[in-house]
Amino acid sequence: MRLEENALCNKCGIGRPVFRREYSGEQLCKACFIESVERKVRRTAMKYSMFDRNDTIAIALSGGKDSVTLLHILSKIERRFPGSRIVALTIDEGIKGYREESVKISKFYCRELGIKHSVSSFREIYGYDLDDIVKAAEKNASLSPCALCGMLRRKALNALAREKGASKLATAHNLDDETQTILLNMINGDVERLVRTKPKLNGIHSKFVQRVKPLYEIPEREIVMYTYLTGLRFQEAVCPYRGTSMRQEARGILGTLESRHPGIKYSLVRSFERLRSKLREDPNVVIHECVKCGEPSSQILCKTCMEFSELETFLSRRDAYIGF
Repeated sequence: MRLEENALCNKCGIGRPVFRREYSGEQLCKACFIESVERKVRRTAMKYSMFDRNDTIAIALSGGKDSVTLLHILSKIERRFPGSRIVALTIDEGIKGYREESVKISKFYCRELGIKHSVSSFREIYGYDLDDIVKAAEKNASLSPCALCGMLRRKALNALAREKGASKLATAHNLDDETQTILLNMINGDVERLVRTKPKLNGIHSKFVQRVKPLYEIPEREIVMYTYLTGLRFQEAVCPYRGTSMRQEARGILGTLESRHPGIKYSLVRSFERLRSKLREDPNVVIHECVKCGEPSSQILCKTCMEFSELETFLSRRDAYIGF
């Protein structure tokens, strides 16, 4: 980030710049930068009609920088709409030495903001911690630890949001996350997932809580600066399973391109939105209720139950062996 010497904020013309947006050339002071991020979130929510005045919004709160930022910005917006309310949902996957700190941070900010907060764990929901599941998956599953965790988290969050009476489930996916997802789905030729990659997912089943992504147009770098300037605490430790995902490689590729060609992430999202408008979801796909867990699924048995059933067999044998 290169700030011009003796320059003034491009927005107010008074303050000293603390941040430069390479993709636009803007140099903003602390107050103007914070307001610009919050304004961009409000505009994104309006642009994609994410919320209604009487929504109950469940926020997926992990305690990381993205979700803590989302919690604070949405809590500001929610105060202007007395008919709406926010609840926060935290999933403790069971990652020893990692998740404990983020749960504490999540509890702290929910108390501070007066937001109802629910914490559920993989052990409560599935019977095992992620650490146990990953060990079982080393020789008994085709998915990486990150893919397994994401699949289990999505299912758990949807069920918990529905239990809390939420009409929307807000996740903290930012611009970087979206561009990585687009690239990975294109590499894998996953047209079905490409069609569903959007800032607001359509309601596909009565048991599916509609998901929205208010940080869809905020670069990760700006979220980091926002937390720094507002003094927000968040978990800085990196998940020990992060390096097992191809997403990390996509992150590196896109980061290099962005540093050489500022604004390319926005260009990718805009180009993809034009492409997505030409694609259509398969009209022959029927959403069922999984025969095992009852959650919405495009198949008789949902992918989570299919993957987890094999792991469960291995885990139950292990538990019997060690006397659990």
